[in-house]
Amino acid sequence: MNQGKYIFAQLVDFLPKAQFDYIVKKYNANKGIRSFTYWNQLLVMLFGQLSARESMRDTISSLEPHRQKHHHLGLGNSVRLTTLSVSNEKRDYRIFEEFATILIQKARALRQDEPFDLPVKGNVYAFDSSTVSLCLSLFPWAKFKYGKSAVKLHAQYDARTNIPSLVVVTPASVNDKRGIDFLCIEHGSYYIFDRGYNDFARLYSINLKDGYFVIRANDNLKFRRIYSIKGERDKSIIADQIGVFTTGLSPKRYPDKIRRVKYHDFEQNRTFVFLTNDFESSAQTIADLYHKRWAIELFFKWIKQHLKIKSFWGTSENAVKIQIYAAIIAYCLVAIVAYKLKSDKSIYNILQILSISLLDKTPVNQLLNNTDYKYVKEQEYNLLLFNLFKRNTSEV
Repeated sequence: MNQGKYIFAQLVDFLPKAQFDYIVKKYNANKGIRSFTYWNQLLVMLFGQLSARESMRDTISSLEPHRQKHHHLGLGNSVRLTTLSVSNEKRDYRIFEEFATILIQKARALRQDEPFDLPVKGNVYAFDSSTVSLCLSLFPWAKFKYGKSAVKLHAQYDARTNIPSLVVVTPASVNDKRGIDFLCIEHGSYYIFDRGYNDFARLYSINLKDGYFVIRANDNLKFRRIYSIKGERDKSIIADQIGVFTTGLSPKRYPDKIRRVKYHDFEQNRTFVFLTNDFESSAQTIADLYHKRWAIELFFKWIKQHLKIKSFWGTSENAVKIQIYAAIIAYCLVAIVAYKLKSDKSIYNILQILSISLLDKTPVNQLLNNTDYKYVKEQEYNLLLFNLFKRNTSEV
């Protein structure tokens, strides 16, 4: 079926185009557009994301020598820099946001039965935010502080499926704790936070909705022990206690009992204190749940470095949001492809393989299953050296 088709075109076949067309029709968005439709725009953005291009100009330049392939890649008859730039500035970002939501749902549904190493029944979500700095003169709408501009990505990451289940873009001035308000709390699911989210009223709202939270406690926490939980403990568990908050507004904002687990990580030689409303799981499970939070750190790192949202391809709020949601769509697309082709490689490894292979005509299943990852790293290194040499010679 994929004989003679470019890798990129094979990937596009996994996208639910009918659902994208439905969203476009809902907004009556293609009215008056004769060429370079919303679908063409999405595919150009995905090509740039998956090939790890540094800028919009870099993306167009990489496609320019392959004009005869544009139609076969689904990009339209021609792709011009000005056309893409104006489209990103003017076209409704909500179309890409809604399509990203559909891809998130599909990717999570496919990967829901993946093996999970924790003895909990509910979903496990890590929630965090990441700030992307911008140039104030180019992005005045995102003014932050100290003469800088920035936007903030709030993400809920499904640790069971390794898929972001929620991504919200706000000005960087929005406090992290307010991000909890974006969550739709599921009965019996776990929400993992770093200590920047210690807002006891908001945590109590999770408790009232029958969700569980695990959060790292602040160093100045005032807590009165009522009793300790007895039982066999690993030597890493220093304390496992049930108690209440004692000072300030904390008892009013969280009037119920809460569990406090003190844990020593021997690998890092650090001690952590966790708070949770889960009184049933073992103390070790509580510590292991918190460790799942690091998955979202990896997600932010990769989406910034490898899906190109650290340097934006447009300066308006609309263009920035389109690029972010295109990155999310690219990530979920790769997750869907990996599952359906039964690849044993991680999403991150596949992204690296695809970045140097989009214009190959190898069947994508062969590419993913037969490519040596060490070879990909070597190719990336050689490409890095080439770009560095090109940059240095251009400066001479």
